[in-house]
Amino acid sequence: MRMTETSKEYAQALFMLAQEETLSGNANHSESMVKTISDALNTVSSILKGNPEYMDLLASPNIPMTERLGAVDAAFSDCVTEYVVSFIKLLCEKGHIRIFHKCVSDYDDMYHSSEGISTAKVISAVPLTAKEKEALQLQLEKYCGHTVIIKCSHNRAVLGGMIVHIDGKILDGSLRRRLHDIKEVMNQ
Repeated sequence: MRMTETSKEYAQALFMLAQEETLSGNANHSESMVKTISDALNTVSSILKGNPEYMDLLASPNIPMTERLGAVDAAFSDCVTEYVVSFIKLLCEKGHIRIFHKCVSDYDDMYHSSEGISTAKVISAVPLTAKEKEALQLQLEKYCGHTVIIKCSHNRAVLGGMIVHIDGKILDGSLRRRLHDIKEVMNQ
């Protein structure tokens, strides 16, 4: 099974659990368990990204599982919901802790979709300024007719312009694509 399939399965299982908890009334009244778990996952993800050696510790087969699970409890039990702590432990036990960040991304995609929010993955040749991101977000919200969250990255291979992945569509306004289109017309 590929990483993307595995991460989606884990994220979907956690998302379904969060939805059940929300519907059963066990969640905090001010927000759904789906959002609570999303916030907690993102908190843990930020902590792990800031401390990559901690991820190495959790993935290390040389450290006994009981110690790794104890480390998860010590680090996160006081700051995030028990569901997220159990989720991290499950990933450790099954040898999938390295896909944690992808699971968080997949969970967030499910959460945003359930709230009618689209996530646009934008790849540009150079990093976008805050003003450019804001203008792009407004244009995409106008295009989609609902709220859009933008996740930006840059790749010099794009050459110029940008490529936007949103709601299963690819909006390719890159210079590379335009040059390819011109080449196709010239070869006809």
